[in-house]
Amino acid sequence: MKPLNADLHCHSTVSDGLLAPAELVRRAQGNGVELLALTDHDELGGLAAARATADEIGLRFVDGVEVSISWGDDQTVHIVGLAVDPANAALLEGLQQVRSGRDSRAGRMAAELDKVGIHGAYDGALRHVGNPALISRSHFARYIVEQGYAKDVKSVFEHWLAKGKPGYVEHSWATLEDALRWIVGADGTAVIAHPGRYRLSQAERRELFAAFKDLGGRGIEVLSGVQKDDEVRELSRIAREFGFLASRGSDFHGPGESWIDLGRMPDLPEDLTPVWSQL
Repeated sequence: MKPLNADLHCHSTVSDGLLAPAELVRRAQGNGVELLALTDHDELGGLAAARATADEIGLRFVDGVEVSISWGDDQTVHIVGLAVDPANAALLEGLQQVRSGRDSRAGRMAAELDKVGIHGAYDGALRHVGNPALISRSHFARYIVEQGYAKDVKSVFEHWLAKGKPGYVEHSWATLEDALRWIVGADGTAVIAHPGRYRLSQAERRELFAAFKDLGGRGIEVLSGVQKDDEVRELSRIAREFGFLASRGSDFHGPGESWIDLGRMPDLPEDLTPVWSQL
């Protein structure tokens, strides 16, 4: 049987993507995606338009979200919620709390960038934002590229916006407990997004996985964006050890910015249980 082409992690203009929800859904179908989840950062506002378009063109669709949490020593981790109830009051209130801190962080980022000669970054980033409440590092990165300081968004993160770089500022997001309570309370399935990207020791990573499972977490992204074979093997091993469901998502933000296009990841290892089998 041919594996399902599921893409359960992508972003629209409602958070930091480049395509509107309806346009994103149509691109996914054009790329052969058979099951799609829109997972905007800390926001559910694009789901209705995305689902309406998916219903119109006959694409299976899952309501999703990506929640920002703080873990350990100033490590930001992302938890994807799949098949959440977008009308759940506690989830909506929780996401509003997370979003409320973004503007203050943006002001501090702009001040740090100003010190290294990148001026006007706050207003410049806002020009790239669909929803000002969701201003993010991606919007600053687009402004910095626009001003000619870097050739592309990836380079901006490497030189200015990653931890330890001039434009990075610490910020407290939700807790892991918060994110799991909101997602599980909204009848969703919680998945750790791109677990291979976090700067965690093996012991810290195991601590995260164990706490996540204890709080009701169900899955991890075994495939996310572009990954090396050894990382896929390691995440597959972790999924087996902890009994996690395996997810697959491009983390697509837009043409020319993302590591991989919608639906273009390899297939999951055959012995893993796909998260979509439980949705």
